[in-house]
Amino acid sequence: MPEEVLRQAAAEMLDWHGSGMGVMEMSHRGKEFGAIYAKAEADLRALLDVPANFRILFMQGGGLGENAIVPMNLSRGSVADFVVTGSWSVKSHKEAKRYCDARVVASNADDQHTRLPDPATWKLTPGAAYVHVCTNETINGIEFQTLPDLAALGCDAPLVIDFSSHVASRSVDWRRVGLAFGGAQKNLGPAGLTIVVVRDDLLGHALDICPSAFNYKTVADNQSMYNTPPTWGIYMAGLTFDWLLRQTEGAATGVAAMEQRNTAKAELLYGFIDGSDFYANRIDAACRSRMNVPFFLADESHNEAFLAGAREAGLLQLKGHKSVGGMRASIYNAMPLEGVQALVGYMREFERSQA
Repeated sequence: MPEEVLRQAAAEMLDWHGSGMGVMEMSHRGKEFGAIYAKAEADLRALLDVPANFRILFMQGGGLGENAIVPMNLSRGSVADFVVTGSWSVKSHKEAKRYCDARVVASNADDQHTRLPDPATWKLTPGAAYVHVCTNETINGIEFQTLPDLAALGCDAPLVIDFSSHVASRSVDWRRVGLAFGGAQKNLGPAGLTIVVVRDDLLGHALDICPSAFNYKTVADNQSMYNTPPTWGIYMAGLTFDWLLRQTEGAATGVAAMEQRNTAKAELLYGFIDGSDFYANRIDAACRSRMNVPFFLADESHNEAFLAGAREAGLLQLKGHKSVGGMRASIYNAMPLEGVQALVGYMREFERSQA
């Protein structure tokens, strides 16, 4: 999270705006938290340029929770199509099978999740309730650079996107989206808050087994307060939305400014990796993630020494996911360019030390 946001939260910890109480002590139905909630919702709508015919829901359960909540709300117990491009979409498909006929209509498993399947090859199901894609796979480091245009493929199903790990890092073409969901903890706030942006016409179709607190229409009708919402998470996310809206990069502001910064950070890191014989990234260049950069040492016997040296240099959490190995640098919105420069500097020096 941005340091500025953390410092503001620390300053307001015991007394929010002279109210005599901290946010964690507030009733979610009190006027103080009501003001926090209203600003957070309005700022997120402005930040992501969410159209008026979409509802913004603040929920709980994370992305894994939404893997169940989405099919319970949208599938109507029929068919839902899944494009499997990495570890998270694998989980989404597996969970959805508990609630509907979840079909894999495209997969890059044969390519070891290193490239995206061409939408023209997707075997979409006529009449499917929705099509699910994970637009950024954190573990595998693969990202949709543009959203698929289902209408151009002759499909009238709504597109559901899991944008957990790159939300607010780039713009969203809402004309192509029916529902977007994501855990806040990568780019928007602390763990515990989940964001759902859902088109109005997709509300009101939940399965009978769907818990009331997870029924999107119930949540929307109650302004995300049918049950006690994650008040601290909403407050922290609200501070982050405000921070993001104030960011500038040349003439660009908000998400457009962040996209420029994220592009520069990713190009710096990928450029160094590609120019080295000591490190390698295995993802097709056309779909490399700007948020999550996996890389491997040519001689993996040096892995532990690399990680130990990185820790000494103040570069943390670089070990790759156990399912893929290697290293992974996550360079989310709050990571400044200087952090990526420090990583590249360390990688260069480590390579020299092993020569």
